[in-house]
Amino acid sequence: MLKTMKPEILILTPVYAPTLAALEREFVVHKLWEARDPDALIKAVSANVRGVVTTGLFGCSRRYIEALPQLEIIACFGEGDDTLDLVAAKERRVVVTNTRNSIVETVADLALGLLIAVMRRIVECDRYLRAGKWRAGPPELGRGLTGKTCGIVGLGKIGAAVAKRVATCGMSVCYHGPRPKPDVSYAYHADLESMARVCDCMIVSCALTPATRNLIGARILHALGEDGFLVNVARGAIVDEKALIAALREGRIAGAGLDVFRDEPQVSAELVAMEQVVLVPHIGSYTREVREERSAMLLASLRAHFAGELVPAQLV
Repeated sequence: MLKTMKPEILILTPVYAPTLAALEREFVVHKLWEARDPDALIKAVSANVRGVVTTGLFGCSRRYIEALPQLEIIACFGEGDDTLDLVAAKERRVVVTNTRNSIVETVADLALGLLIAVMRRIVECDRYLRAGKWRAGPPELGRGLTGKTCGIVGLGKIGAAVAKRVATCGMSVCYHGPRPKPDVSYAYHADLESMARVCDCMIVSCALTPATRNLIGARILHALGEDGFLVNVARGAIVDEKALIAALREGRIAGAGLDVFRDEPQVSAELVAMEQVVLVPHIGSYTREVREERSAMLLASLRAHFAGELVPAQLV
């Protein structure tokens, strides 16, 4: 009896280690990120690769789709709404699937954590204590959340979950978006600048679209004011990073908590050097529970496809 050959797949960027181990057991795996010459690797394996695995941040562009003539499926670890070229995949009749699981609660938790950390100066005080400065006197005062106003940019599922959390902390909530939400009691601001003026802090949780790119610029930061705080758990490109750095450097806003950046994983040295900024490496959905759920979904999609079965969570 002939032994069934394992399908060959190309993994474009590192994925969760247990997922990678499972893929290596079930498929012939080619790791693009380990290649000294990625283009040469693609050319060498192009005749045999039937699947691509990628992440929501890295995505899969037309370049990879067109370079792999035997490609049948793209499996994304994450959502990849703005990084997967669905048009190119559809043209080639390539199946695209993602792992659209619930990251609402984990991202909302992080948004609240960043807000508390930057307003109460938790990370700054940690560094202060470790440096032995406490013996010389107390650190700079932080700010409390109770009684403050939190403006949320984008009251989708994540924004709504953030609103519940900050309200529990005794904050008033208002929000900005393209239109008011039905059955929502929070104050709605059609104009973002007007919302910024009445906020003590602003949390960005909207999607990145042409309309929201650079939405938070110098004018909005100026309206937020010298006592205001900004938290971004959405996408780096929604905030004009140069304007943010200038506002922080010149004391035109009080601080920021950032999970996302314009040129990830590169982070501005100016941001890194600022005491009043809390920085984390895009960990909004980075929990063991989310990773394990996504791993199971991705493996199920690949197994189904190569078994000739219906692929779950199919985008194309």
